[in-house]
Amino acid sequence: MFDLSVPWWEFVARAAIVYLVLMVMVRIAGKRTIGQFTPFDLIVVMLLSESVSNALSADDHSVTGGLIVAGTLVFLNVVFAVASARSRKVEQITEGTPVLVGRDGKLFEDVLKRERVGIGELEKALRENDCELADLKYAFLESDGNFSIQKKPG
Repeated sequence: MFDLSVPWWEFVARAAIVYLVLMVMVRIAGKRTIGQFTPFDLIVVMLLSESVSNALSADDHSVTGGLIVAGTLVFLNVVFAVASARSRKVEQITEGTPVLVGRDGKLFEDVLKRERVGIGELEKALRENDCELADLKYAFLESDGNFSIQKKPG
């Protein structure tokens, strides 16, 4: 139960590789993947975790191996959080930047398509913010997948 089938450092290396590759894949997938999950997005996330479990554990089913992997993942998450807090460049790389998707009552459909976000999602955000399209000053797609809406004054 506590005996490892591979050296401890292999768990650390596997966890680091999987963490970094998944981080890149999520960043490539776009902001919506991080923000509001559709049922399909949720299924992908669940399958991703299952698909990399053997890559993390090297088929080792020991408690010690699982704890090493979990500790490595938490450690890497803390390292990236601290690095993001201290460096604007690291923050932009790991978390992304807001994108202007509408201004002065006009929606930028080409930007929404590039970000893989439907116009309906932005229209929903406008309704939630009690903002008619004609009253829109700015609409941003934030790095977490949510929208920020600013109304025109008056």
